[in-house]
Amino acid sequence: MTTPIRPTTIADLESLVGEELGPTSWHTLIQDDINSFADLTNDHQWIHVDEERAAAGPFGGTIGHGLFTLSLGPGFMEELMAFDGFAHSLNYGYGKVRFPQPRPVGSKVRMRATVSAVDARGTGSAQVTTTQIFEAEGIEKPICVAESIGYFTEHNADI
Repeated sequence: MTTPIRPTTIADLESLVGEELGPTSWHTLIQDDINSFADLTNDHQWIHVDEERAAAGPFGGTIGHGLFTLSLGPGFMEELMAFDGFAHSLNYGYGKVRFPQPRPVGSKVRMRATVSAVDARGTGSAQVTTTQIFEAEGIEKPICVAESIGYFTEHNADI
């Protein structure tokens, strides 16, 4: 596990543009978590929750929801970057999200992130775009690639 970096200014964030952070620690996908995610989102598609049918399906077993993997991003980011140096940091959303490869039950996933852009939004505030790449152990392609967008505001910023 890596020690999170601790930026406290927009200039600190700007200095990170192009730098890869990570990887994070591994997260193992278990069927109980898939089922819980299905219950929370009401997405009970058989490929995720019907173990018997999925065993005969295209992947030889159940796969995790792509959005389940994406939802690990904020927690993984906290392993890579501490946000407590700012008055607040807000998740604004995502630009582009892709799921190039399914994530089979039992697989381990971790994330690497690269700060792609820091765009000033007034004195002491910025929109920060981070490219997140989720990789599964033993799988060549990423299982998720996402452009995460957040707003960061320094303490005592003129907003």
